[in-house]
Parts: sequence; structure tokens; C-alpha cells
Amino acid sequence: MTDTISKTRKIRDFILNLLMFLSTGFICCLLIGLIGYIMYRGIPHVSWTLVSTKPSLLRGTAGILPNILNTLYMIVITLIIVLPLGVGAAVYLNEYAKNKKIVRLIELATETLAGIPSILYGLVGMLLFVQFFSLGTSLLAGSLTLAIMTLPTMIRTTQESLKTVPRAYREGALGLGAGKWYMIRTVVLPSVIDGIVTGCILSVGRVVGESAALLFTAGMANELLSVPEALQPGSSGSTLTVALYMYAKERGQFDIAFAVAAILLVLTFFINMLAKAAAAKLKRG
Repeated sequence: MTDTISKTRKIRDFILNLLMFLSTGFICCLLIGLIGYIMYRGIPHVSWTLVSTKPSLLRGTAGILPNILNTLYMIVITLIIVLPLGVGAAVYLNEYAKNKKIVRLIELATETLAGIPSILYGLVGMLLFVQFFSLGTSLLAGSLTLAIMTLPTMIRTTQESLKTVPRAYREGALGLGAGKWYMIRTVVLPSVIDGIVTGCILSVGRVVGESAALLFTAGMANELLSVPEALQPGSSGSTLTVALYMYAKERGQFDIAFAVAAILLVLTFFINMLAKAAAAKLKRG
């Protein structure tokens, strides 16, 4: 009887391990195939002229330098807004809030907001920031809209990381005479740097990959903007994803669209590497 159970268990474990291995292999092959196809179609059409100039209808040339700069502006502005708000809200909910029912309600609300389609955020951003606050279709309005979109992700990621910090860390710091805020700042937050960086990476990924909401709020202009101009109301600008949509859907220039897609992949990779390097430096410090 015992041998039969043991053989049955071994067979079941083998089947489950095989299924997990096949699932992992399928996902890896799909990811590698997708990235490889984009690079294969896009890299041959990437040139210095493409990434260092702006498009010109008169000369019939394509350039994505304004789109690259607008994407970077959008990332920086959004993170400046989201990072303190998201981390602060997570710290309050996990360390200060006493009413657990309210905390659970807020957690449910943030999880719900994280799953709302981006086109609805774009509509709200257009009505609120573009029209009500008279910012016009601008990078600032687009960044504020993306900040609302990514804030639930940042809050939940940081909050879950805070829950993994052992209670003994807090009790030890308080027992040595540290105040609560000093304990949070010097003991708890350094322990959750990885979680905060993960939230930043997820936020950056959503900012870089968003197009629907930005069509309503940031516009489709391709002018080179300086930093002060990018912060002004009415400074419209299209990001790389919006440019990708325009080249592929509206103009039918698929070679340039694949080149933009390849640049997006490389840009996202380097931003993620920089975020992880910054996290490692902060943990060592």
C-alpha cells in the first residue's frame, strides 16, 4: 500500500514538474521570440539621423528625438509626483493607520484603481487637467494623468514590502530609544528599497508603454522642448508610444514603427538597470 502511494506521488510530482517546466519554457520562448522579432525588424532601420532629428514633412524625413525627450520628461515628472506620494501613503497605511477596516477599504480601492483601463484615465485627465485646470494638451497634463494611473501600483508594492519587514526590527529600534519616524526612516525604509524600486520599475514600464491616455492629454506635437517649456501648460508633445502608433496606424510606415519599438525596448532595459543599480547603492549606503 505504501509503495503504491509512493509511486503515485512520484508520478504526480513528475507530471506537475513537467507541466511547470513546459509552461516556463513556453513563456521564455514567447518572450525571446517577441523581443527577437522586434529587434530583427527594427534594428536595421535605426540610424543616427532617426534618433537625433525631428520629423519634417517638407523634407519627407522621420526623426524621433522629440519623442525620446518627451518620454524622458514624462518619466521624470511622473516619478517626482508618484514616488513621495506612493511611499508616504504606504508608510501611513502600514505604520500609522489604526482603523484596519479603513485600511482594508483603501487597499481594495487601490487594487480596483490599478485595474481600470487606461482610456478611462485619459478621459478623466482630459476633463480634469486639460479642461478644468486649463493646462491644455501638454506634457504636464499627461504626467499628472500617468501619476494617477501609477499611484495605486506604487502604494500596493511598497505596502506589501513593508509588511515583510520583521516586527523585531521595529521593536529593537524603539527599544533603543528611537522615535517612530526615526525608526521608519533608518530601519524600515532601507529594508524595503527593493520593493520601492520594483514599484518605480512598474511605474516606468506603464509610463513608457502608455499611449491611449496620452492621446487625450499630452497631444501629438513633435517639437523639441526644453525642460522649462515641457513644464508649461499647453506644451504638447508625443512620446515614443504615441509616435509608434502614428507611424504604424496612421502613416503605415512599419519600418520606422519597428525601429521605434526596438528603441523602446532598449530604453526600458537601461532604465531598469539604472533603477537596480541605484537600489544596490542605496542599500550599501
